[in-house]
Amino acid sequence: MTDFGYTLMTEQAGPTDLVEHSVAAEEAGFDFAVMSDHYSPWLTEQGHAPYAWSVLGAVAQATSRLQLMSYVTCPTMRYHPAVVAQKAATVQLLSEGRFTLGLGSGENLNEHVIGAGWPAVATRHEMLAEALEIIRALLAGELLDFRGDHFRVDAGRLWDRPAGGVPIGLAVGGPAVIRRCAALADHLVATEPRSDLIEDWRATPGAPAIGDGARAIAQIPISWDPSDVDAAVERAHRQFRWFGGGWQVNADVPTTAGFAGATKFVRPEDVARSIPCGPDLDAIVETVRPFWKAGFTDIALVQIDGATNPQFLGEAAEPLLARLRDEYRAEPTEER
Repeated sequence: MTDFGYTLMTEQAGPTDLVEHSVAAEEAGFDFAVMSDHYSPWLTEQGHAPYAWSVLGAVAQATSRLQLMSYVTCPTMRYHPAVVAQKAATVQLLSEGRFTLGLGSGENLNEHVIGAGWPAVATRHEMLAEALEIIRALLAGELLDFRGDHFRVDAGRLWDRPAGGVPIGLAVGGPAVIRRCAALADHLVATEPRSDLIEDWRATPGAPAIGDGARAIAQIPISWDPSDVDAAVERAHRQFRWFGGGWQVNADVPTTAGFAGATKFVRPEDVARSIPCGPDLDAIVETVRPFWKAGFTDIALVQIDGATNPQFLGEAAEPLLARLRDEYRAEPTEER
């Protein structure tokens, strides 16, 4: 069975609103919630960037059933991996076992702020692999001394650590990071309905089996509006036109001004072709369908624009979830 989640977008809403959205998402029947971990929004129009880990702690206390996840945290520059392990352990304790630590190689947008430059992609993958080793060892309870090419840990230990550990999701965009890091993770994370990513994961020695304990977790933006398609398209274009560049491009753009320049020729109709806009729930279902057909076990929705999220959660979420679940159950098993 595919689980359906809700995205707490730190780029679209402030911390208090995000906590309120999490409560409403749980009440609406979402299975899980993922939270972005950014220092900056992609576009000035989005307007927010609270500290995700403080918000996760509050969400853990405000909800009781909703599974939680960082989507995703870069454990190599803004945060040292030993600190990420401590944060993840604390949130897992606060949530009583509902947290998954999503990790990835990061974006220039968020990591350049510390003034250490932006490494090439091969170096970022090397750093991520070392970070995963450190985080796994600390979450396992080791007293860790680590000397790597990129990180050092001196007598590190987690003093408050969940007995069951913290599962780790790995953001992947291609075979290179899968080959290097999949065996150090528990779940796959992606943003496109690409079955080849799942196939590469399954072919990687030591990678946990998707569908047999391991999850394949995806995310998809939507721009629901109760009646106005044009308003939904305008909103998607204003706040989410950055999405069209793809992660291979987006990872390297450093500032909101850069994203504004890179997307100035993206038209509203271009965005509308890739993001379902308006009140048609069936159109959203059809956009989600390729993900479960590709083999993804978990799919998180992004309702574009924090100001409309309460209305989406109050009016559209429950009937949309019902349709998604009905359509998934009706799909022939061999076609999923």
